[in-house]
Amino acid sequence: MKLRKVYLGLLAVLITTMGASAEGITKKWTLKECLDYAKANNITVQKSRVSEASAKTDVLQAKAALRPTLSANMTQMVNYRPLQESMGNFINGNTTSSSGNKVTQSGSYGINASWKVWDGGVTRNTIRLRESDLKTSQLQTETEIKNIEEQIAELYIQILYSKEAIKVNDKIYAKDSLLYVRGESMLKNGKMSRSEVKELEAAMNESKYNVVKSQTVTDGYLLQLRQLLELQPGEKMDVADTKLAEEAALSTIPSKLKVYEDALKYRPEILSGQENINSSALQLKIAKAGFMPQVSLTGGIGDNHMSGTNDNFGKQMKTNLTGSVGVTLSIPIVDGRQTKSAIEKAQYAQTTATLDLQDLQKQLYSKIETYQQNAISNQQRYRSAMSNVSSQEENYNSIAEQFKVGLKSVVEVTTARASLLSAEQEMLESKYSTLLNLAMLNFYSGGQIKI
Repeated sequence: MKLRKVYLGLLAVLITTMGASAEGITKKWTLKECLDYAKANNITVQKSRVSEASAKTDVLQAKAALRPTLSANMTQMVNYRPLQESMGNFINGNTTSSSGNKVTQSGSYGINASWKVWDGGVTRNTIRLRESDLKTSQLQTETEIKNIEEQIAELYIQILYSKEAIKVNDKIYAKDSLLYVRGESMLKNGKMSRSEVKELEAAMNESKYNVVKSQTVTDGYLLQLRQLLELQPGEKMDVADTKLAEEAALSTIPSKLKVYEDALKYRPEILSGQENINSSALQLKIAKAGFMPQVSLTGGIGDNHMSGTNDNFGKQMKTNLTGSVGVTLSIPIVDGRQTKSAIEKAQYAQTTATLDLQDLQKQLYSKIETYQQNAISNQQRYRSAMSNVSSQEENYNSIAEQFKVGLKSVVEVTTARASLLSAEQEMLESKYSTLLNLAMLNFYSGGQIKI
């Protein structure tokens, strides 16, 4: 009965490691497919693109301020004087009329235009400022995309590592199961005690639990990846089977200074910080324009008419037609310190933008330095782990064979098994950690994320 349970357990683990059933996983995603899909569908990225479109509208609005404004107006009025007892005089444009009517009608019509000829460069600098805002918005979109790509790469590699861990634990479980079967056989022949068989059974159950635990961890990472991709509720996914060669984890680690120099040229958060300095300089120019005079041109055509006069509609419209052209010069003298305060605040903003850029550069270097240090240390761990796994596997196989013929104890075989499991987990962890950090260094140098 117990042997039957072992075989059933092996079958259950096999099913677990295969993933979900036929109706479960519908698509296996490559890393590139995940990255491309996230760029198009991630909500944070989409919101950033909406902000980008809004910034484009602001640029068009700022450019429109260079053109003259034109407006037309028309007013129709009815006047009622219920207590009027005699003729009243009314002025209608250039005509003075008398009327005894208690109800009169009047209308006025006009077209007016204005154009700001000179405003100290405010309008043109505002256009440049809005264009700078647009560029910053575009860089923000790129920054969001880079952040999403980085998160996806970390999750994707973590999933690959977890799936490999399932295979390792499954292999250990298979070995533990065979040892348990052998122990049951030895118990029947009086070559092993019940307590020793129980130890083998406990080791087998532990390795079985590790398989299930690894699958649960993998499912958790897949859930995070689905959420990051904004997949529809109920839509299932898995990552594509990717075989990563040992050579990839042993490749040359780039210099952190070279990566940093490249990152300063390509990373959108750095370019955005530089653009913020440019934007603050434009804000300072706009603030200084408050000390300068402004010149505006205005023009208009107007006409009106009124009922109750001796002149008909046509004659009134002809007589009252009026045109005007004007020039307005505005010279600031005292403005309650508004301009000076605006200049000081713009200077503060410029200093803050410079400090923000320095902070971004510092954070960038720290991140690159961390990636490089992690790559170096994990690569060294991986080299050692490969040798250790080979030794531990050979040791375990030797002890397991001796155990089968009664030359090694249960304690010795379980200890060897634990050492082998630890060595293989160490090798996997160091391998995938190295690959992740190497991918990030390449990514920060301006390359595409690839493993």
